[in-house]
Amino acid sequence: MRTFVGRSAELGMLDRLLARTSEDADRPGRSVLVRGRRRVGKSRLVEEFVDRAAVPSFFFTAAGGPPATDLADFTAELKASDLPDASTATPAEPPTTWTSAFQMLAAALPTDRASVVVLDEMPYLVRADPTFEGALQRAFDRQFSRLPVLLILVGSDLATMEQINTYGRPFYQRATEMVVPPLNPADVASLLALQPADAIDAYLVTGGLPLLLDTWPSDADLWAYLTDSLADPTSPLIVSGERSLAAELPTEAQARTVLRAVGHGERTFTTIGRASGLPQASLQRALELLTERRIVAADTPLSTRPSKETRYRVDDPYLRFWLHFVRPGLPLIERGRGDQLLARVRDGWTSWRGRAVEPVIREALWGLAGSGPFPDASAVGGYWTRTNDPEIDLVGADREGVAQALTFVGSVKWLEHRAFDHRDLARLHQHRDRLPGATEETPLVAVSRSGVDVAGVTAVGPADLLEAWTASV
Repeated sequence: MRTFVGRSAELGMLDRLLARTSEDADRPGRSVLVRGRRRVGKSRLVEEFVDRAAVPSFFFTAAGGPPATDLADFTAELKASDLPDASTATPAEPPTTWTSAFQMLAAALPTDRASVVVLDEMPYLVRADPTFEGALQRAFDRQFSRLPVLLILVGSDLATMEQINTYGRPFYQRATEMVVPPLNPADVASLLALQPADAIDAYLVTGGLPLLLDTWPSDADLWAYLTDSLADPTSPLIVSGERSLAAELPTEAQARTVLRAVGHGERTFTTIGRASGLPQASLQRALELLTERRIVAADTPLSTRPSKETRYRVDDPYLRFWLHFVRPGLPLIERGRGDQLLARVRDGWTSWRGRAVEPVIREALWGLAGSGPFPDASAVGGYWTRTNDPEIDLVGADREGVAQALTFVGSVKWLEHRAFDHRDLARLHQHRDRLPGATEETPLVAVSRSGVDVAGVTAVGPADLLEAWTASV
């Protein structure tokens, strides 16, 4: 396993919460809800924090079984933990309710120094036992909050984890919330020792998922990684996509059908409906489900004029790559012909990457807002019409939705061996002239993988994009 990198903000937040368990004599206990997609490294982050904190701890991971099994496992893990009174607090027979289990845990926690309790995969516990949340709330109010303990509740089911801290739920307003994203492109560059442009390519394929990055060979480029991964039917690059969908959409067949259409490259309601073969009502429900679960993003044009020309895209970079290339190539992989799938990826790579990198670039430019050439860009998006005439890669504005003022207009040219040149500049001028809210004074931005050969634009390259993440650490 590679050296732990990144996560400075998340580790700092957990450190501060742990420190606060020593600040309040009456109610020192703290809790935090940690959520994030599967395989983004939530458990690894929490394990790293516990190791660094060097305080007594208890780490329980639910397996998704019946309550009796979870309670038995909980008891066994508690007895094996390094909490000072774990052995004496643990009965011979496991408790039969979570109320009793939490009383047992409270009896094992130290009263004179800080400790950490981790409940991983908590959505399993919530779904398996309707009394779990209420029992946790009572235990926190009556016991855990009166002890110097940091309670870390971890889950991959984003909807469930968000709902736990909403009005009307037992644990409402009792926990700080933390979202753990995948590793960002700057982290990928540091972890794999890649140059900025190559790191962004690696991010587009792996999505910054630690499980995939851990299998990246040392000193290997993208194509060496793909050669190895596509030749192995058990590689994380191949199997993680299906496992992710099985967890996110276990029974939603129509949503999966729609997701495949979006992953294939269909972007509008009409074309997605045509590709999926679903009636409008079913298609609408499926898209709402996918966007609600943040699997698909729904984008609208950014300008000073309202628009309903919504476009859909797969939000997660890895899943975007997997749906477009890997899933259609699974029959080849099963026949041992990963080399043929690799050839397909090579053939379609430049075209696919050119569009896939745009959301990453927009996020980076938004991260650079407030400095350099982007002092007023509170929102970064794109602009298009129904006919794609014009279709503009980058638009900076003073706010999301319908902007009051535009701050820049830009173009992305993410090619291996061609710089942004005078032809691209002429086209960008034409697009700016047709963008609602833009004027001749609206600044121009050129984002290029291979440099900018013209004047009159703010040039942004791969290293500049990584600054959006390194500057925020």
